Amino acid sequence: MFKFWGSQEQQAQPRPQEVSSQSWYPPSLGTSPNSSRPSTPGSSSSSSYALQRPTESPSPVSPAEAAGIIAHLKDKSIDELRKLLSDKDAYHHFLLSLDQVKIQNNIRDELRKETLQLARENLEKEPQITELQNQCRIIRTSELATAQEKLNELERQKEEILRAYSPASLLQRLQEGMNQTEVESETLHQQLLDRETDLGSFVQKFKRLRTTYHKRAIVHLAAKTSSTG
Repeated sequence: MFKFWGSQEQQAQPRPQEVSSQSWYPPSLGTSPNSSRPSTPGSSSSSSYALQRPTESPSPVSPAEAAGIIAHLKDKSIDELRKLLSDKDAYHHFLLSLDQVKIQNNIRDELRKETLQLARENLEKEPQITELQNQCRIIRTSELATAQEKLNELERQKEEILRAYSPASLLQRLQEGMNQTEVESETLHQQLLDRETDLGSFVQKFKRLRTTYHKRAIVHLAAKTSSTG
């Protein structure tokens, strides 16, 4: 916010064309400590003008931006500066002439163009998106149900295999094999007593059965010991 003042005589008798101190002019352009004080051509030091510091907190302006703004203002006359303070159109035209504002406007325009382009591309892809949604719905209602049923069957088979080859199941099968071998041995012995088989055949078969029995018994004992230990 700019405010110009002159000598005591000028303050005592303000001219009608001077602007009010309650200007709408943005404070960021009037708060630079490097701003010069323009003077009326041919006037004395008592009629010089200066910029008044605003009481509110100024907008953050970098030194480089402030220097650029001052460079645009330093060559303007008092009348031109007054016009910037009082004429919104003049101020708006001056604002648009600043390099910083031009850069920001260019960036805004580029972002707007990119956003519009993305929106157009999304709208062009809407039929494809709809088709994919329909395909996903078909998969969920038909193919997914079949695949889920097959998965459940495979899970059931896996559980059966795991139960069949669990330590407890293997021990039970070894015990059943031992019992079966023991029964076969007793049956063969009874056949020998009843003279239903000769001694040579009995010895050969009985030896094979007892060997199988003791192998299974050793494996059963080792497995049972390792599982309990």
